[in-house]
Amino acid sequence: MSQKDEVFLIDSNSLISPYQLYYPFDFASRFWDQLKEEIENGNVIILDVIRDELMKGNDELSKWINQFDHNLILDRRTSEILENYGKILNYIQTSGLYKEKALTEWSNVNVADPWLIAVALTFGYTIITFEKHNGGIKTMNQLGSAKIPDVCRAFDIECRDLFYMMRALSFQM
Repeated sequence: MSQKDEVFLIDSNSLISPYQLYYPFDFASRFWDQLKEEIENGNVIILDVIRDELMKGNDELSKWINQFDHNLILDRRTSEILENYGKILNYIQTSGLYKEKALTEWSNVNVADPWLIAVALTFGYTIITFEKHNGGIKTMNQLGSAKIPDVCRAFDIECRDLFYMMRALSFQM
């Protein structure tokens, strides 16, 4: 898939970190305006569980995410996404790489990570997250938590950071 055709599915940390650390609304409004435009154009996708997570805050970011028409927020409750969600959880359970704790955490329907991967698997989207790989995962050293980039790798899903997306979409600051 060429960068031009790439559609980005954004993790909440790729919105929360910029808001809190380097692109606050009061002096980096251009970032948020460009992101809003890319969401409205369908180049950046917000998943319903991500919106719900952001809405828990009572801040400018929750107000910003609340401005979007519900039609611009992807509903995860389709049969194809649900089927892939099951595949993701099955991988966590049967790969031998993760402890039961990782499956328990990701089995919570309000945890966005497996939903992001299921949606990316369904539609071929690139996930945008600041999460990093766990490193050398081995069955003899099972992990208590799963990371998006590691599970994406297992399903051959692109997983990049926010700055990759900003460059691909020609954001100007």
